[in-house]
Amino acid sequence: VIPKTLMPREITGETVGEVRAVSDMHQRKAEMARQADAFIALPGGYGTLEELLEVITWAQLGIHRKPVGLLNVDGYYNSLLSFIDKAVDEGFISPISRRIIVSAPTAKQLVRQLEEYVPEYDEITSKLVWDEVDRLSYVPESGVAT
Repeated sequence: VIPKTLMPREITGETVGEVRAVSDMHQRKAEMARQADAFIALPGGYGTLEELLEVITWAQLGIHRKPVGLLNVDGYYNSLLSFIDKAVDEGFISPISRRIIVSAPTAKQLVRQLEEYVPEYDEITSKLVWDEVDRLSYVPESGVAT
């Protein structure tokens, strides 16, 4: 899933499998989230961190209950995990919300943890869903989106 404007700059085609062009990054992330069974962050840069933190926040908000994993190759994410643990210690992240993230040093270990994952955290809002126009909307107890 790739924004049309990035297609000339990125590797696409048969070497990467099916390619689906979308209009922008928001639509890309929403589509990837809909299709995903889990989210895995490999070592990466700003874009990886932005997408990782967004899916963690979506879990906390109740938008999804899918596992979020870090492939912590050679301790790449140790500093980020320490930062998150510090935020827990300082009261900015609840200890139960810390459980949204799982990490492992190898793909095999991470896949095992993701397969065993059971959400153990409290969502901080009522149920949220993506509606047909790819925007966040609130679904009250009546089941009618506003």
